[in-house]
Amino acid sequence: MNRFSTPRFSRRNFLAGTGAAAVGVSLGTFAKKGWAEEAKKLNVYNWDTYIGQTTLQTFTDKTGIAVQYDLYANNEELFAKLKAGNPGYDVIFPSDYMIETMVKLNMLMALDHAKIPNMVNINPAKQFSDPAFNPGLKYGVPYMWGTIGIGYRKSKVQEPKSWKALFDDSSHAGKIALLADARAVLGIALKYLGYSMNTTNEAEVQKAKELLIKQKPNIKAFAPDSGQDMLLSGECDLVMEWNGDIISVMAEDQDLAYSVPDEGTMVWTDNVCIPTGAPHPDNAHAFLNHLLDAQVNAEIANTIKYATADKAAQAYIAKEDLENPAIYPPEEVVAKSESLVDVGEFTPVYDKAWTEVQAA
Repeated sequence: MNRFSTPRFSRRNFLAGTGAAAVGVSLGTFAKKGWAEEAKKLNVYNWDTYIGQTTLQTFTDKTGIAVQYDLYANNEELFAKLKAGNPGYDVIFPSDYMIETMVKLNMLMALDHAKIPNMVNINPAKQFSDPAFNPGLKYGVPYMWGTIGIGYRKSKVQEPKSWKALFDDSSHAGKIALLADARAVLGIALKYLGYSMNTTNEAEVQKAKELLIKQKPNIKAFAPDSGQDMLLSGECDLVMEWNGDIISVMAEDQDLAYSVPDEGTMVWTDNVCIPTGAPHPDNAHAFLNHLLDAQVNAEIANTIKYATADKAAQAYIAKEDLENPAIYPPEEVVAKSESLVDVGEFTPVYDKAWTEVQAA
């Protein structure tokens, strides 16, 4: 992959480099008061390393709305935070299957599309404009999409062609990290075993669980969205990670690479939604519209190295990124992959299996 000039963006250099006070960024909590009138405030809850370097500041400059910005590591953490009631967030970034779960539990507000004119910029392909998990984009707009694959150190590991390298191989014992994400890890283990990532067959989930438990002595960590840092530091030689996170560290170390195994993988789409009970819903709609602005969205994509669902933004995205198959995967990779869906009443089976893997 060609090296790019944009620095790797993380919570560390975000807080240090943009001036947290200027945009109201905080990693703490906020008081649940003063919601009667919609003030010039916005409370955002997003994944780590998943925003542009100027996104929040340009929004504040444009609208006068101060942004408080908190972070989570995975969909399960997001869900747990809001399940008992919204503690005050206006904007969240759930993945595809999590939208289905949250809608069933009345945790998301239906959008007013008239307040988001930049929706015209969304890629018209059905997977973005009318996805099965969010028909008509009623509860959210698409943000970024991509794959989960294997980040690896080329001088230590031949390009992994199979998930076997992570799940069924001891040759790199103690130098492997998996994601700390229940559905993703169990789903890809199922994929490796030849099953659907969304199976509702309990025996198949048990086989995936047993595979992970057997491999656990060889696993250094279940990393909470930090496997790329473990790869960069040399702690690990093989990591399961989101494609953009690996691509970002490849810019710092030419010995690192990213591969999607032959069995296929998880193709995901993250979305921007307004949770039920949001104290500043008008400001939230304005923020969604801001994220869909072509140049704003391109700055995000150029920073975090993920594929965007904003078609208009592609005119401003680095050419080498648009041509990079690790960012925009070829059709044959997408064709043999799956997206996670809500498995409804079967969810506790996955939860129990994951708890047993972690306890083993």
